Amino acid sequence: MAAFTTNAVAERAGVSIGTLYQYFSDKNALVMALAREETGAALVEVARALQGGADPSIEGRARAVVRAIIHAFRGRQRARKAVLQAILAQGSSVELMTPIASFIARAGEMLGSGSDSTLGRLTEQQVFVISRSLMGVVRAAVLEEQPFLASRGFEDEIVRMIVAYLGAVSAAASRQP
Repeated sequence: MAAFTTNAVAERAGVSIGTLYQYFSDKNALVMALAREETGAALVEVARALQGGADPSIEGRARAVVRAIIHAFRGRQRARKAVLQAILAQGSSVELMTPIASFIARAGEMLGSGSDSTLGRLTEQQVFVISRSLMGVVRAAVLEEQPFLASRGFEDEIVRMIVAYLGAVSAAASRQP
């Protein structure tokens, strides 16, 4: 992060520092813009995975979401780790979780409309738990530079966690009078 300066960014982008400051007030604003862009791109990939999924089961749809999220964090590990660290240091992770939580709420509706309609809509608390669980595990793997981030085994474990949670939500909903 120390080498990530507005001067270095302006030079690499081929613009003057003054031009860069017209768009970004400081390095933190630049990092947040980058993070928002990456979040948006990841959500587009998740939506694409859900729409084109060959497996309409809850596990298949959960796997599509997990695979897209993990894929969004692959590559450029040092840069992704630096951006995550900057976001956490700024205390801005809540701002970036809002679109993810909103997307998961909509995805929960899609999951519930498939083969297991007993899921229905996820509550605000359930969306919070599942979004933070998914992103927390992936974030930890990135920050800790875990070599298994891109592995099928890691994906399997996250899918298992989500499917178990959704199954528990479904079971609790079916016991409601």
